[in-house]
Amino acid sequence: MAKIDRVRNIGIVAHIDAGKTTVTERFLYHSGKIHRVGEVHDGETQMDWQEQERERGITITAAATTLEWDKHEIHLIDTPGHVDFTIEVERSLRVLDGAVVVFCAVSGVEPQSETVWHQADKFHVPRLAFINKMDRIGADFEHAVADIRNKLGARPVPIQLPIGAEDRFSGVVDLIKMRAYEFSGNLAEEQHLVDIPAGMADAAATAREALLEAVADCDDTIAEKFLEGAAITEAELVAALRRACIDTKLVPVLCGSALRNKGTRNLLDAVVALLPSPVDVPPVRGVDPRNPEIKLSRPPDNKAPLAILAFKVAMDEGRKFVFLRVFSGTVKPGEHVYNVRLGQNERVARLFYVHANKRQRIDKAVAGEIVAATGLKLVTTGDTLCDEEEPILLERIDTYEPVMSIAVEPRTNAEREKLEFALGKIADEDPTFRVREDEETGQTIISGMGELHLEIVVEQLTRSYGVKVDVGKPQVVFRETLTGSASADAEFERELKEESMYGSASVRVAPLARGAGTSIEAELPDGAMVSPALVEAAMQGLREVSQSGPNGYPLTDIEVALTGIGAREGVPAEIGVKAAAAEAFRKALRDARPSMLEPIMDVEVVTPEDHLGAVIGDLNQRHGHIQNVDSEGLKSVVDARVPLKKMFGYSTDLRSLTQGRATFSMKFHAYDNLATV
Repeated sequence: MAKIDRVRNIGIVAHIDAGKTTVTERFLYHSGKIHRVGEVHDGETQMDWQEQERERGITITAAATTLEWDKHEIHLIDTPGHVDFTIEVERSLRVLDGAVVVFCAVSGVEPQSETVWHQADKFHVPRLAFINKMDRIGADFEHAVADIRNKLGARPVPIQLPIGAEDRFSGVVDLIKMRAYEFSGNLAEEQHLVDIPAGMADAAATAREALLEAVADCDDTIAEKFLEGAAITEAELVAALRRACIDTKLVPVLCGSALRNKGTRNLLDAVVALLPSPVDVPPVRGVDPRNPEIKLSRPPDNKAPLAILAFKVAMDEGRKFVFLRVFSGTVKPGEHVYNVRLGQNERVARLFYVHANKRQRIDKAVAGEIVAATGLKLVTTGDTLCDEEEPILLERIDTYEPVMSIAVEPRTNAEREKLEFALGKIADEDPTFRVREDEETGQTIISGMGELHLEIVVEQLTRSYGVKVDVGKPQVVFRETLTGSASADAEFERELKEESMYGSASVRVAPLARGAGTSIEAELPDGAMVSPALVEAAMQGLREVSQSGPNGYPLTDIEVALTGIGAREGVPAEIGVKAAAAEAFRKALRDARPSMLEPIMDVEVVTPEDHLGAVIGDLNQRHGHIQNVDSEGLKSVVDARVPLKKMFGYSTDLRSLTQGRATFSMKFHAYDNLATV
């Protein structure tokens, strides 16, 4: 184990296809962790180890690894770039001390780049920016830097300038050393410092001045020397730039082409030089679970009381692995840790360093480390593990509400139990995945963050658990109500097994306000001599009919009154009265102009202003009623009420409309009809 000030816990985050996994592969090769790089397009990368990831060429689950560089120990997490798997980024950033954000030199800031950037803002994670794909046609370093400034509200400061672009990209000018690196593209070749090309001397001097000015704005010592025109040493500049980066005042910007092996060694050097160790960030904060008013903190010290956050759960060949960030203290295999959420101890069976899907057993985990553990059977994402004698409750990891649902059914009854087991395991791993049974249709409904998310889950059911399912949209359950009032009478008379049955009933129905439910009462005339048993029989008949209106759906928002009961002396009446009341109710319903109601959802869409018109137009096409349009900074917030049946597939359509830059949430509002929404 390296000394804690030589540890770096970092994540690689970006929009999909910006080159995160390729950057990670180069890090692993340069550090000697692997001896042959795999490419995403060949499906041979170390970090995208799942079969589905290799087939699709995308990262689905955050993968962790540990590598060494320049006598530093780097714990690295390669995260997904697709919005459907944003929880993987969220829970990774919650436990990381720094991040490398990869941008495409052609596309600049892309939609998911914004999402991951703001997630990093939430946790105050220091960042480096790496402008990748400088060798691509259309690569524009200055435009990408301006995009970071304008779209993300950050203060990017280039510490490199590219030498050439597109097919002429051949190296970078290091604005700290004021030398240049030339890249051959040979993976095994060490990089060499050379003089700055003569044609770039003026541009380099101007950029160096801008770098010094930006650092001087954040550091008094540098500011004093800068204003006096005194020389600033390389060590002084790096130290001041590091402080500004850790305080999230500046974002150092580097560039290169990871696929062509250009610039990734420099990026590794910058990770070590500029991103924080666990001792450079504030101590983790929490509360005393016995009295949440008491605020606590834990320093990154091996001898401090134990404080661990479980940030990810993964199943591998039936075994549960829990990924842990040790903020303070030391834990060893065989020891018990206190689960604050459950209020009980659990035993750590084994501890591992993780390299994608490979594991290396270790004999202890200390402050600042990211490890995996087995034996923690009850732990879920976001649980705090600590000393029972000195408990602390750390802030849980935010999860996202699912935005899309589908129905799944096993192809045979024999597989039903296997399906329930498999869905339970998947839900343990993924906090954004939900399972429920629709009480009214009996369907198993699974919910997730989008179509790709649910598609991956369905594939996982077959590949990992051997359960084949049929997939379909969940059935929307309608309701029925009335638009008018009516009264009706009915008689029931029948001979059954030489026994007469008779009963009569009068019923009145009327509509109620939306959301009032169904009211069924007995309003018999004063002085009516009717036994309670007959009244209850009639009421039972009314309740049964209320479950299924003229079109077969449950009735709601209506008032039903039993206004009269008739019986004959000496003739059994309970069955007759029940049947008569039910028939009178059905007659009254037909005369009171029944109407269909459907589930209406409250939908909130947060979108960049330049897509506002398209979003509103689309909601109108879905028969939505716009309730309000407001502004939050550069974003617009649209509140609307939309029929649920029109919302299937909305997450995908919204991404297409807004280039993935809009988000939405949806919750049930009421059963209603379109005319009165």
